[in-house]
Amino acid sequence: MKSHPSALRAAIAAAGCALLLPLAAQAQNIAIVNGKPVPKQRVDNLMTQAAKAGQKVGPEMETQAKDQVVLREIFTQEAERKGLAASADYRAQMELARQSILIRELFDDFRKSHPVAEADAKAEYDKFKAQAAGTEYHARHILVESEDQAKALIAQLKAGASFEELAKKNSKDPGSGEQGGDLDFAKADAYVPEFSQAMVKLKKGEITETPVKTQFGWHVIKLEDTREAQFPSFDDVKAQIVQRLEQIKLQQYQEDLRKAAKTDYKFAQQ
Repeated sequence: MKSHPSALRAAIAAAGCALLLPLAAQAQNIAIVNGKPVPKQRVDNLMTQAAKAGQKVGPEMETQAKDQVVLREIFTQEAERKGLAASADYRAQMELARQSILIRELFDDFRKSHPVAEADAKAEYDKFKAQAAGTEYHARHILVESEDQAKALIAQLKAGASFEELAKKNSKDPGSGEQGGDLDFAKADAYVPEFSQAMVKLKKGEITETPVKTQFGWHVIKLEDTREAQFPSFDDVKAQIVQRLEQIKLQQYQEDLRKAAKTDYKFAQQ
């Protein structure tokens, strides 16, 4: 009796699938270690974590990940062979790791479900920008020990001496002295009151007529220029603002959970 052609084809196809099944399973593994398969998913997980951490993912990293996964399997099998998985220390560390991972997932879930709105980020930006508004002063100074030294320097400056050169030779301020006394642009409140009060009275190019006394010593001040305070654009600082607002939200979430929990424990910081 002749076999039906369609039945024969079906039998051949079934046999082919049966042969391919081990190959398909093998494709899901990157290695066999002491008879135990090492699933490719472990490599994928490492690559995903690396990408989340901002690392550049590529063929070279994948090769390193495979090496790492196989080595981990080898070391893990040896640890299990020695019975280390049953030790109290291992169980304690596993519990801490379990808690840490769950907490991280909880906080990640909160961030995803409570994103920072564009309007909130912009409002925060506007608040900081308003606080930074005002005049910035580009000043130079020469800092010396005594009033007499400062007076002598003022006399030399009036006679035509270079402020920058005198600052390099005489100023005891290591930060600005080497730069000819240059303090760059800053708002008046960046300085101690005595210094800022004398500085804001100057016009561009003017030098203090009398020495200025502060807690640091005696100053001779020159005003180079003034400008409106500079502030970066919203797009330039948006990422930092969003990150800050996310952290504030997360801290509040943690505090809410702490307050809602029923416990007889008294926290050191309430």
